[in-house]
Amino acid sequence: MDFETLLGAALLGLVEGLTEFVPVSSTGHLILLVDLMGFRGPPGKVFEVAIQSGAILAVCWAYRERLLGAARGVFDDPASRRFLGNILLAFLPAMALGATFYGFIKGVLFSPWVVSVTLILGGIAILLIERRVHLPRVRAIEEMSPRLALGIGFCQAVAMIPGVSRSGATIMGALLLRVDRRTATEFSFFLAIPTMAAATVYDLFKNRELLTPDGLGIIAVGFLTAFVAALLVVRSVIAFIGRHGFVPFAWYRIALGLVMLLLLSLR
Repeated sequence: MDFETLLGAALLGLVEGLTEFVPVSSTGHLILLVDLMGFRGPPGKVFEVAIQSGAILAVCWAYRERLLGAARGVFDDPASRRFLGNILLAFLPAMALGATFYGFIKGVLFSPWVVSVTLILGGIAILLIERRVHLPRVRAIEEMSPRLALGIGFCQAVAMIPGVSRSGATIMGALLLRVDRRTATEFSFFLAIPTMAAATVYDLFKNRELLTPDGLGIIAVGFLTAFVAALLVVRSVIAFIGRHGFVPFAWYRIALGLVMLLLLSLR
């Protein structure tokens, strides 16, 4: 485990922490950077998935009071039960589909070409959705019906295609289902907790025989860097979206996708 590899892991962790909670696809960025840098992390693409849990831990810390309050009230507070129940219900589609198509996703879709195209298509989708007039009916996670939570969960499952963006698919889907911006963004944060925790555990288990102490050390560096970076930005994401919406992210996605297609075609 040389210094260059550790530095690369730290850089990738930084990018992960900065991009996990905005609709630009953190996994897509990692796949593109790994390809451009020639980074050699642990096998099975486990690095790209595992370090996302560092960013998720930052959400747990930033929202620890709300999460602990919901956990304490789960037996006697209906609002806490709805809060946790909606998160778990929305998690189910990604859990089921991810386990079913794990091999195809990792073997075929984790490609710079796929990421570049989906970045562009996702950016166009965001622009189209932002042009719609949204009249929200739901302004709190506790107000969501089980059917609505499950619908958002299926939207999140689309993001198993790298480059789509888990947060982007979740937030845009919630907006189309008439959830207000702040609630849609926060729900995306909370939904990431079981989704990425399960993905990390599953990936580590599937690749357990291939992991070495050096590989785990590389993951640890990326994990810690992602945690620190995400902790610094997670609160500011909602404020930025409140002021500027999602259009800046859409144009960024389209520009990055086009640049990457050009670079890939010149190889």
